[in-house]
Amino acid sequence: MEIKDLRPAPNSTKDRKRLGRGPASGTGKTAGRGLNGQKSRPGGGKGPGFEGGQTPLARRLPKLPGFRNPNRVEYQAVNVERLDALFDANDVVDCDSLVAKGVIKSTDVAVKVLGNGDITKPLTIRTDKISASAKSKIEAAGGKVEEPC
Repeated sequence: MEIKDLRPAPNSTKDRKRLGRGPASGTGKTAGRGLNGQKSRPGGGKGPGFEGGQTPLARRLPKLPGFRNPNRVEYQAVNVERLDALFDANDVVDCDSLVAKGVIKSTDVAVKVLGNGDITKPLTIRTDKISASAKSKIEAAGGKVEEPC
């Protein structure tokens, strides 16, 4: 057997229906579209998603899931154990000193000090926010908390 001998199985293929080719074809004149009306005309009918004039489902649903708060403030988190490791006793910890030590990348984003770890040195903290646990640990070590930076 060669490629030229290949044929589809008998009755497995069908000729397409040729519309509007005279009365003898059975689909002449109106070409199977019935009589007058929107759906009988070229390009007629409504597109997918049309719901009879009601606002379509795709437009009723929100574009993105959830709610995006435009006033949300993102903080760069810094833990007290990191401050204890990087700063000496009685140092002032503010945004500029944190950038200088490489803890944060820039002063554009607000900084929040968190209370993970222990602190043994008295430090003066001037940041945008500080957690209650971090504040208690810093004050227990003899440090001060001043807001903001």
